[in-house]
Amino acid sequence: MTPAPFYLCGPTASGKSSLAIALAQRCNGEIVNADAYQLYQGLETITAAPSAEEQQIVPHHLYSVLSPSSTCDAQRYIDMAHPVIEEIISRGKTPIITGGSGLYLKFLTHGPAPLPTANAELRLRLDAMSLDELLAELQKNDPADAARIESQNRRYLTRSLEIFLLTGKPASEQRDAWITASALKEQSLRGIFIQVPRDQLHQRIEQRCKKMLDSGAIDEVQHLRHQLSDTSEKAIGIPQIIAHLNGEIDYATCLQKMIEATRQYAKRQETWFRKEKWLQAIPLEKINSRNIIDELMATFFKS
Repeated sequence: MTPAPFYLCGPTASGKSSLAIALAQRCNGEIVNADAYQLYQGLETITAAPSAEEQQIVPHHLYSVLSPSSTCDAQRYIDMAHPVIEEIISRGKTPIITGGSGLYLKFLTHGPAPLPTANAELRLRLDAMSLDELLAELQKNDPADAARIESQNRRYLTRSLEIFLLTGKPASEQRDAWITASALKEQSLRGIFIQVPRDQLHQRIEQRCKKMLDSGAIDEVQHLRHQLSDTSEKAIGIPQIIAHLNGEIDYATCLQKMIEATRQYAKRQETWFRKEKWLQAIPLEKINSRNIIDELMATFFKS
């Protein structure tokens, strides 16, 4: 039977990397990164990438593969990830997709939504229309979306009308088709996300941030600060460390701001994964149990 990818997700500091290694050892697997910032070279400390020693235990892919000056988005990520995953499967191995970047994972599992990007010339024309004119035009061409969108939400009205004018098809019709196709795809997807009690997650985040700063993250950012792209510079910790290096904040404030930003990000991650109904939520308490690998094998890797 052809191996299928397994998705191991969770908020930052939830223990994904160590669990992925243990699972890969049991299921003849190889790990594929799905963290937006662990793609970058030279940022291994600030992004909490698996150590060189960990990466020697089982094969790891798509870690430290981009220059910090490179930009990246979800489309570029799947263009890199798909060939890697297919190659792993061709060797009879199981790809274990590990990470917490929700949009990258969504593109990988469901593909990008088949909607056109914004058109600058058309946007200028739509922006010149009054709110009433936008609503009337949308009611004529896509009554379902016009009824769904709050009548004062100019941005949503504009985008819905733009989609219709660029494609000739109502946005509501395309969205419904996308939802139906996604539901079919989810029947063949398998994966988990780690649920961590809020107080424990906050404690783990605090410990991780302090470890980063004490283990070379400041030197890492200092070395690369003038080489960072618009994408890589957004990694949590980098703006705070740059502010510290510039003398704008002291070490203690830098640490606290990193902790706060990471907590906020983890909360967004949890919200994202809860919406992905195909992912099975597993509490951290069970993840830490001795027989978790046996349970995962029995549940998801039945022959």
